[in-house]
Amino acid sequence: MQLVVVESPSKGNTIQKFLGPKYKVLSSYGHIRDLPKGELGVDIENNFKPKYVIPLKARKNVNILKKEAEKAELLILATDEDREGEAIAFHLDKILNIDGKKPCQRIVFHEITKQAIENAIKNPRDINKDLVDAQQARRVLDRLVGYKLSPFLWKKVVRKLSAGRVQSVAVRLICEREKEIENFIPQEYWSVEAKLQQTKSQKEFEALLVKKNEKIIPKLGIKTKKETDEIVKDLKNAEYKVINVAKKEIKRNPLPPFTTSTLQQEASKRFRFPVKFTMRIAQQLYETGLITYHRTDSLNLSDLSLFAAKKFIIEQYGEKYWAGFLKKYKTKSKGAQEAHEAIRPSYPDKKPKKLDDVQSKLYNLIWQRFIASQMNQAVFDATTIDISAENYVFRATGQILKFDGFLKVYPIKYEENELPVLENNEILEFKKLIPSQHFTQPLPRYSEALLIKTLEENGIGRPSTYAPTISTIQERNYVQKNENKKFEPTEIGIIVDDLLVEHFPKIVSLEFTAEMEENLDKIACGKKDWALIIKEFYEPFEKNLKQKYEEVEKKDINEKPTGKTCAKCGAEMIIKLGRFGKFYACSGFPKCKYTESLKENTLDIKCPKCKKGDIVEKRTKKRKIFYGCSNWPKCDFALWDKPINEKCEKCGSLLVETKKGVKCSNKECDFKIEK
Repeated sequence: MQLVVVESPSKGNTIQKFLGPKYKVLSSYGHIRDLPKGELGVDIENNFKPKYVIPLKARKNVNILKKEAEKAELLILATDEDREGEAIAFHLDKILNIDGKKPCQRIVFHEITKQAIENAIKNPRDINKDLVDAQQARRVLDRLVGYKLSPFLWKKVVRKLSAGRVQSVAVRLICEREKEIENFIPQEYWSVEAKLQQTKSQKEFEALLVKKNEKIIPKLGIKTKKETDEIVKDLKNAEYKVINVAKKEIKRNPLPPFTTSTLQQEASKRFRFPVKFTMRIAQQLYETGLITYHRTDSLNLSDLSLFAAKKFIIEQYGEKYWAGFLKKYKTKSKGAQEAHEAIRPSYPDKKPKKLDDVQSKLYNLIWQRFIASQMNQAVFDATTIDISAENYVFRATGQILKFDGFLKVYPIKYEENELPVLENNEILEFKKLIPSQHFTQPLPRYSEALLIKTLEENGIGRPSTYAPTISTIQERNYVQKNENKKFEPTEIGIIVDDLLVEHFPKIVSLEFTAEMEENLDKIACGKKDWALIIKEFYEPFEKNLKQKYEEVEKKDINEKPTGKTCAKCGAEMIIKLGRFGKFYACSGFPKCKYTESLKENTLDIKCPKCKKGDIVEKRTKKRKIFYGCSNWPKCDFALWDKPINEKCEKCGSLLVETKKGVKCSNKECDFKIEK
């Protein structure tokens, strides 16, 4: 019997079908060794040697794997080909092949198909120690930052906070964008459009003012209503004449197949899938053999897949829809692992069965993007018409789709605007001028998709890190999503970010974090020693950390006197910062543990139950907002919907706001006013 070990049971079940009874496929259920919880687990004095332990939850499965490995003639490690998978294979070899005498092979593949598995079995290789070192370096580096910097935040700000090499940079991006939005000063500008009509066809269209006295008017060129009124006055009796008609073909290229980050971005835009959810569904599709490996930053495509796409396109849509050549795309991502493939369907010509709605959505998106990447360009007929009026020139632009090409498979938004067929010197009928006031807008807040795009463009993180990073910064309450699903920093997030920027600028520096990613890539290629990279980072970091413990005072960050007296012991009340925001606390803590909600979180509404407390905005442990009495726990009044200071006409209970309008807070009352 030959024992094949993979990471997950579903992946193992798929592979078992291809290999037959001579092989036994078992799962490691992820990592079987890791750094210990509750201690640093890194021997700083001994060249940063990691201390690995078998986690409690993995011990039962490890014992099963050991017994099966003893019986096996050959041990085959078939974990994923990325650094994480290579590290799992390395640790499996250490645990299951203790004396090193058992024949052991490492196999890799990009897709879970019969052909790919059989080819991998025929072409085993050794464990790539450089990839293992790169994963180990990242793990040790993140442990040093997390376990050294987090206690500093506990001591100087509030307990249960954390810092991380990539997560802190992500929080910084969100905080800086928020500051830009707050400091943004809108600029007024105007545009002028003319509504015109061709006499012959009676077709109306609009043209935008683009020139004055033969000079181009920039976007912000017309700044005030006064300037706009002068233009309208100048054009009062103007004749509108066509002075130029330009026609051309515009070709639109298909997009490349998906990488991890572009799949996360597109699934977020189209389906509003959180990145963590997208990765979970992609994992299911990969492990059941439907798509290639889903953690990749490469755009490579195998020749086999390209020929399969060509055949499918020609048979289904016709020769004119195929690009005419096998299209290969060049990866722009920094440090991309070119040995990998892009995310594509394993069988482009077969429709998978037994997919649920969510799996089907993501699979179809991947399939469409891959097939479209090998299709012909979409072609538009574009028309630009310049129209003179006194000393001004207006411009009308239009386009219509001539050939859909790849859009037949992968639809994307575009506008068609058909203009009338006009000739030079043709006089147009004037209908009206449309002056419009505008204001410049700040850059938008980050969505999940935009944050991933920004991190990738700056070389921060890798395909496997985006989803956990975004989850972590929300779980730590550093950022939260607003009603538009955009990230806003919380109060605690801003304070932690300001502290790190001021005292640990290197940790939250985009340039430093990107440079560290490059160093990890060089370790993976065997060009740098991992322990040396860690040493170069750690020694100045540790020196700075010791200095900051002495310099930074908690009271300067987390305590603000109020002059208010404690209702319980008479001591002064101070404003303190907790994980979920500011609150009043007695300065006599821990002898006196009296606290109060800040007035800024208090609604001007008396509790209808106890008649004494105020209604206060609160949050659950999972950060969901609710509204409760300030006298809790003496009074347990609470509502999910935001109350308003008005009573129901039918029963006298408080009214609450909902997305649909206003309704009664009493569940037994049916009073409501819809928007």
